[in-house]
Amino acid sequence: MLDIIHLLPDSIANQIAAGEVVQRPASVVKELLENSIDARANNIQLIVKDAGRTLIQVIDDGMGMSATDARMSFERHATSKIRTADDLFSILTMGFRGEALASIAAIAQIELRSRRMTDEIGTLIRIEGSELKTQESVSCPKGTNFQVKNLFFNVPARRNFLKSNPVEMKHVLDEFQRVSLAHPDIAFTLYHNDVEVYNLPAGKLSKRIVDIFGKTYREQLATCEEETPFVNITGYVGKPESAKKGRGEQFFFVNKRYIKHNYLHHSVLSAFEATIPEGSSPFYVLFIEIDPSHVDINIHPTKTEIKFDDERAVYAIIRSAVRRAIGVYNLTPTIDFESDINFSNLTSTNRFNDNSANINPSFSGVSDFEKSRQQSSLPPIPKDDYRERINTENWRKLFDGIEGFKPNNQANLEFEPMTMGSKANDISDEGKRIAEIQEISAIQIQNRFIVAQAKSGLMLIDQRAAYERILYEKYFNNLKNKKSFTQQLLFPKTLDLQVSDFQLVMEIQEEIRALGFSFEEFGQNTIKINGVPPEVQEENEKEIFEGLVQQFKTNQADLQLDRVENIARSFSKRSSSKYMGELSKIEINLLIHQLFETAVPNYTPNGEPIMTILSLDRLAELLSKK
Repeated sequence: MLDIIHLLPDSIANQIAAGEVVQRPASVVKELLENSIDARANNIQLIVKDAGRTLIQVIDDGMGMSATDARMSFERHATSKIRTADDLFSILTMGFRGEALASIAAIAQIELRSRRMTDEIGTLIRIEGSELKTQESVSCPKGTNFQVKNLFFNVPARRNFLKSNPVEMKHVLDEFQRVSLAHPDIAFTLYHNDVEVYNLPAGKLSKRIVDIFGKTYREQLATCEEETPFVNITGYVGKPESAKKGRGEQFFFVNKRYIKHNYLHHSVLSAFEATIPEGSSPFYVLFIEIDPSHVDINIHPTKTEIKFDDERAVYAIIRSAVRRAIGVYNLTPTIDFESDINFSNLTSTNRFNDNSANINPSFSGVSDFEKSRQQSSLPPIPKDDYRERINTENWRKLFDGIEGFKPNNQANLEFEPMTMGSKANDISDEGKRIAEIQEISAIQIQNRFIVAQAKSGLMLIDQRAAYERILYEKYFNNLKNKKSFTQQLLFPKTLDLQVSDFQLVMEIQEEIRALGFSFEEFGQNTIKINGVPPEVQEENEKEIFEGLVQQFKTNQADLQLDRVENIARSFSKRSSSKYMGELSKIEINLLIHQLFETAVPNYTPNGEPIMTILSLDRLAELLSKK
């Protein structure tokens, strides 16, 4: 019988290894930038075309390589960083595995020019799919010029799995930001399709943060420092009032290597406990300097996951350092924790009638309840006869036997169309299907919960969660049907975005417009907002737009959702906080009815419970003597 086990050719082995090391263009960017840093470069230039599909070029003024080293660098497990197994526990360089260049060369067309300062001429190497095409002497500047062309040219299946250019470019920007933050003493520049995106001169960390994230961060930074025999902590944290919904900008660096570590992230959040609203996260850029023998970075080829031999000690030191930074700078919060930061300055009197000046309903023979529904900013639920019939039956079962509640599904009243103050709006189709609704016995508790009498006991409803479900179904249907309403702004507002956020907005611009936003590009990384959904407060449109982008990024990182689902969830979650506050009896009834008209009234889009029913037996049990 013939033997069946054989040794794979190097080209195939390299392609297999590339599956772990090179997942997308951003992976190549990370590896090449780290190689330039290990080469002690003072100036690093990154040039990208078509989000890295066509070209990724890194030019540095580092040490360069000899002709022999240049060729050896493309061999598997060839590295200058380690010699023995013991070196794995004393690594201070970015790279060490000796896999990156071999993996990149296996799935791209490579052109390398490199020269040492002591050499008169440099070396040119061309490789395609692990096959050496050319190696010759060439005149070139000191340092290394590395070009990666046509990524995945010989692995079309992998190329097809790449996302759109804006999405891939966002990942490239993320890697560039991480590397440049870790090394503020090195000058970095980034060009995308011949347009300068970043020009970061060498300087202090604080200046690097402001150069990357914007001038607004200049007043938000507080120094965080802690020195111990075991570990040193340096960097900056943001003021509590600058905390954002979602994750925001948060960076950990261990010996200048970017890492992801949920346990340490929790240590920072615990230090900010009681100073930021629930669900918000602070900004931080923290550097951890520790003896390499106390960490293991050889866990995954991406090298973003590491292990400490004493995580609890590191956790406690970071929490202490952050708490001290907050105390020293007296960074006490100045925001209302009961409201969303994106909807500040709203009062209970205008919270539900913010468009009253622009809405002119004209009704005939309509009850006060129906007028309130027309004038209220509560979103209408799209008509679905089957679902409405099923929900009506559920209503009867839930409230059967409760005096004063008699669903009247036959009284479909016709109203004259509503007209927004803006000429661009025409929402005459909304409000034509309003049923006569009897009042439900319900009260509001602490502007947060609704308690209603049900057949089997008491129904407790989370007010914010209920609005999130109602808004989600409205936005999801608008996105699916590409039908939205826009209220034009009298004075358009400009919004400066971070580079990565601008790329994301361009990627999902069609869906954002389907929500009712009207905007256009207005310079580099700037947009001009011309219109907003009718329910958005004019003075808050910039914060809401930023909040939508931030929530989208959070969902994108935590959940596997398609774009439409993500957009609908993101905007409903951000917008639902607007409806927190005191409700009139009519608004309480309207909330309950609209909730039960939704497809899933029991849960939010993220699966959080909206309501619970306390049975009579349970109520008796709570009051019984033990």
